[in-house]
Amino acid sequence: MGKVLMKGNEAIGEAAIKAGCFNYFAYPITPQSEVAEYLSRRMPEVGGVFLQGESEVAVGYMLFGAAGCGARVFTTSSSPGISLMSEALSYISSAQLPAVFVNIVRGGPGLGGILPSQADYFQATKGGGHGDYRLLVLAPDGVQEAVEMVMMAFPLAEKYRNPVMILGDGLIGQMMEPVEFPDHLISEPSNKDDWATSGMDTRNRKDRNLVKSLFLNAELLEEHNRFLKAKYDRMKQEEIRYESYNTDGDYKVLIVSYGIISRVCRTAIDMFKTEGLEVGMIRPQTLFPFPENAIKEAVSKSGCKAAISIELSMGQMVEDVERSVQGVCPVHWYGKAGGDVPTPEEIMGVVKPLSK
Repeated sequence: MGKVLMKGNEAIGEAAIKAGCFNYFAYPITPQSEVAEYLSRRMPEVGGVFLQGESEVAVGYMLFGAAGCGARVFTTSSSPGISLMSEALSYISSAQLPAVFVNIVRGGPGLGGILPSQADYFQATKGGGHGDYRLLVLAPDGVQEAVEMVMMAFPLAEKYRNPVMILGDGLIGQMMEPVEFPDHLISEPSNKDDWATSGMDTRNRKDRNLVKSLFLNAELLEEHNRFLKAKYDRMKQEEIRYESYNTDGDYKVLIVSYGIISRVCRTAIDMFKTEGLEVGMIRPQTLFPFPENAIKEAVSKSGCKAAISIELSMGQMVEDVERSVQGVCPVHWYGKAGGDVPTPEEIMGVVKPLSK
């Protein structure tokens, strides 16, 4: 299949089908409702299931149940909807079930607005629900990368038996770009015989599969949490993804930015070149695990005077940037949180003084 012009939300839905997921449960909320609209038509065409729940709370437990039976499952929602799924996310994580969640972020807090935002960074990376659990969080910068990350997410969820979240934004969901669905990202569901429930007679098996998140014994719960932490530590070793831009040579300032705003930063960096000023960028593609070492190495270059976190939030990622920089240089922040996306000229106006 060659390139086709698609709206972001519709491309996300098609990517899930191409990835071999035929079970989609969702509840409509702007700015991602087109995913459900698209899949309400497409899923029956491919023999899949689309079910609109009565609420996001219900959708979360539909995912829990279907994943527990070994099905590939996913949902899409937007900020307040993900909040309502947070309890189920904690249960699914504790039960070690693979599931894919796509959050097309809108502005908040509260009802906020329907324009693009990155204000769910804390919710996604620090755990929006209860308990010691983590999500593997991927952050695309456009429609093509959203497609690729959705297709990657299912085998990653199965590899770790853990939910994976794609953190996009309203602009990525609504924009149109030419996309293709890479054949090398098509995958078959992994062997689930050793963990999924089946409802079958287990008399000929040594142990039956039990999906649970309840541990009334303190020692067993401690052991369970330590097992989960070891899994998250393995993610930190194996799944860090990032893109470096203009960091091969010398530069005065390092930008750390992700998602749609990183594309604006890239344009600003190119415009800086015409003025003779070099600026580098690290773009995290995984928000958890976060590319701490890459950022630390990038700011350790002799010519780098400052780092700046540029985001569509009130400085949520800057905490992780500061932790990565470890005092090597000053860390600054610039962002917007009302739904407006800064222009390259605005970015230049903020970054240029830091180079002096």
